[in-house]
Amino acid sequence: MGAGVYVLHLAAGLATRSEIELHVLTRRDDGERWRQLVPAAAVHALVPTRRPARLAWEQWTGPRVARGLEIDVWHGPHYTSPARVRSASVVTVHDLTFFDHPEWHERTKVAFFRAAIRHAARRASVIVAVSEHTATALAHLKPRGAVVVAPHGVDHERFRPGPRGDDDDIACLRSIGAAPPYVAFAGTLEPRKNVPGLVRAFGELARARPELRLVIAGGDGWGAGAVRDAVERSGAATRIVRPGYVPDAVLPALYRQAEVVAYPSLDEGFGLPVLEALACGAAVVTTSGTAMAEVANGAARLVPPGNISALSTTLRDLLEHTDQANRLREAGPRRASAFTWPASVDRHVEAYHLAVGR
Repeated sequence: MGAGVYVLHLAAGLATRSEIELHVLTRRDDGERWRQLVPAAAVHALVPTRRPARLAWEQWTGPRVARGLEIDVWHGPHYTSPARVRSASVVTVHDLTFFDHPEWHERTKVAFFRAAIRHAARRASVIVAVSEHTATALAHLKPRGAVVVAPHGVDHERFRPGPRGDDDDIACLRSIGAAPPYVAFAGTLEPRKNVPGLVRAFGELARARPELRLVIAGGDGWGAGAVRDAVERSGAATRIVRPGYVPDAVLPALYRQAEVVAYPSLDEGFGLPVLEALACGAAVVTTSGTAMAEVANGAARLVPPGNISALSTTLRDLLEHTDQANRLREAGPRRASAFTWPASVDRHVEAYHLAVGR
């Protein structure tokens, strides 16, 4: 979710910069979409569709394409870059959980991305880290090149505050089978997100609040079966709404009209849903000691990672004390205003100049 949004906004922003000649290398079946997304860029639909062939193409054919295009910088926005590319290379590293928590990932991905990140540390001219949290974690790999921190932005036109009970928002929620009052989560369902823990915390709240619902928005990722099992065991399954992937038009309404947005992920590189929810004026609960705490910087309530009792207690506090929730709703947009995609693009352009030595 977050990495895909990042790549789209970065490419769109770079395509508007007069000092950048942008070439986008994309899958063979995805060229037209990218031409519409970044019409000012040169789109080359050359890359195989299937992941194993795509990764092999990057290593063996990518350097030849780079030489033919005479590029100055190769930017790999998702951990990888060709070993033999002759131009300067910039690699974005989102997080180090492949090293710290391999159990959160598919086994085949762990081996591959550990190798890719180690290669980036040894060979990349510059590494882009999406948060100070990730930059700190990178230090133990002793990167050869500079590390540039480039936080994500947020689309403030889409993700903005709005009145509670807004008719348009309520209509959007109705389209996914949701209605206030509810606690909301948005994100891909995978082990690190700790959604089963959120379901258990909601189960503890649900007995005393028969009107409250939990809305879990997001597509199934690896390990999503644990969420289904937790819902079945919760004792409140009929009050848990699972709409799957939520359309772009609905997501801001989901954040704005929630009693609380809970994002109890155990760790992230950045945690874009937290930033989006803050921008919408939501009362947010997320995890201490993580990049999400860095992003929120006092504008959200924090609970220790994996502590279901603390999560349940904090949710209950915000549901019972509307003054506390309202203070968070006021603080969120102020904090989120510091994060924009143009500012993120600026940091990337600095990284490119640093990579080529000018």
